[in-house]
Amino acid sequence: MSWKLALHTVSYAGVWRGQTFLPIERVLEKACELGFDGVMIMAKRPHLSPLDYDENARKRLREKIESLGLKVPCLAGYVDFTAGVDRPMTPMVEVQAVYVGELAKLARDLGCGMIRVFTGFERPGVPFDKLWEICVRGLKLASQRAAEFGVTLAVQNHHDIAIHHESLRWLLEEVNEPNCKAAFDAWAPALQGLKGEELKEAVRRIAPFLVHTTVADYIKHHRFIYDQSLTNYIRREARVYAVPMGTGIVDYPSFFDALKEIGYRGWVAYEMCEVLKGGGSEENLDRCARAFLDYMRKL
Repeated sequence: MSWKLALHTVSYAGVWRGQTFLPIERVLEKACELGFDGVMIMAKRPHLSPLDYDENARKRLREKIESLGLKVPCLAGYVDFTAGVDRPMTPMVEVQAVYVGELAKLARDLGCGMIRVFTGFERPGVPFDKLWEICVRGLKLASQRAAEFGVTLAVQNHHDIAIHHESLRWLLEEVNEPNCKAAFDAWAPALQGLKGEELKEAVRRIAPFLVHTTVADYIKHHRFIYDQSLTNYIRREARVYAVPMGTGIVDYPSFFDALKEIGYRGWVAYEMCEVLKGGGSEENLDRCARAFLDYMRKL
């Protein structure tokens, strides 16, 4: 089985320390030059914000994408439905649902049928069940709005709420909207300690909802602080950094075996969305993008 491969434009957005910034038009050209089938576009500044793209600009961008022979399988939306829970005067859930609706219209205009979204982060002092309810409500509102434009939402296992695969499945069942699905990635389960058969089982459990996945590989740098009173070091949580595909801790052989097993037919996107081994120069970003393509072609 072969999957279509997309480059997530966040990889060249200058977000992380030392990372090169390229404008969206140049990232599109880069994806074509490197040999990707499509692009997953970061749907906010500095790449693609509804604020900056009127009808004519969208038309020109779509023409550019099509002229390069690329597809746009997914826009990357950025939401946090629990934001502002401590200040309920402002209807933040509604505000974010409107934002997703604007992205859905943008996606439709670009010939794209999917938006990647998040859930929300935990907030100190707020009961977990309240945060959960807010995410359910936000995803329902956003899904209903996106449906007006024929667009599917793909909820990524990224934010605190429903980060575990069983919780994500429960959440999607509770949202219960036909266009609210899952963008399930392997790196979050890897950081939760899943590999091998456990990782495969996670894929099987989320399979009924799975419509998209984004991959990246990581390593852990272990951290310690010196305690003079003990003449010793105390362990702290490890710092995670990005590395070229296949050289980190994520068990991608098991993950992709599971995708084949369940008959996954969606896209596989690649992102460089952290401080990257070798630095953030354009040359190193290109090298890592090519390494991903080589890795996928050898599967």
